[in-house]
Amino acid sequence: MRFGAPLAVDSKDPADLAQAHVDLGYRAGFCPWSLSLNDLPYLHALRDAFATRDVLIAEVIGWRNLLPADPVRQETAFTWVAEQLAVADEIDARCCVTFGGTVDNDGSWTPHPDNLTPAMFDRIVEAVRRLLDTVKPKRTKLALEMMGSVYPDSADSYLALIRAVDRPGFAVHLDPVNIILSREEYFHNGDLIRECFAKLGPWIVSCHAKDVVWKRERGFHFAEAIPGTGVLDFRTYLAEAERLSPDLPVLLEHLYSPEEYRQGYEYLRGLVSSQ
Repeated sequence: MRFGAPLAVDSKDPADLAQAHVDLGYRAGFCPWSLSLNDLPYLHALRDAFATRDVLIAEVIGWRNLLPADPVRQETAFTWVAEQLAVADEIDARCCVTFGGTVDNDGSWTPHPDNLTPAMFDRIVEAVRRLLDTVKPKRTKLALEMMGSVYPDSADSYLALIRAVDRPGFAVHLDPVNIILSREEYFHNGDLIRECFAKLGPWIVSCHAKDVVWKRERGFHFAEAIPGTGVLDFRTYLAEAERLSPDLPVLLEHLYSPEEYRQGYEYLRGLVSSQ
């Protein structure tokens, strides 16, 4: 299994960036920042430095709202995500990840009554097809972040998008915490995880690893947490990931310090060692 996490590295030298992952025991990682097609020699140096050290560049971040109501913002987002998808192809990343989109103009996954509708589903299909038909990636995949407020919001809606898009360049990025939306899913999230792998397994190219806790406050509030400090069934998650592919990248995210990342990584590594 290829674990990884965001790194704070002062140097932009490709060899330094790749070696920093190796030094921490990581065999996968994020593309360190948004890159441009204007410097192909740098992109290829980054690709080669990571490949030489057997560190997989799992994800290029293309997080943008593809479908805001404002057409100018929509076209700006499309142009930027298209470039990041092309960058992912040049550096041989596993995927470029973006959001399906929300009608809201100011967020990438802001809840809106028109988000989870057949009309928005069709617009996402059109946007994904347009991205893939424009860039024509040969080595990487385009994937969508699963969220409760936008499509794909479940294994079923992601599978429906895959079938509707009907392009080999479209794949799955899995983050089960993002689609835990009820107390049943919270307490029985192992079932949710198994469902995702059963339905989406052939298309899963990268995974996120974070934990989830139900906050002790009025209202209904699930929050992200360091792996090992919440209720996510990581034994099931890691077993399913390993069964799918020993080279599947599993990346920690959204933690606040190197110490927290180290704590989460050690917990996950310990689970793998004990299985």
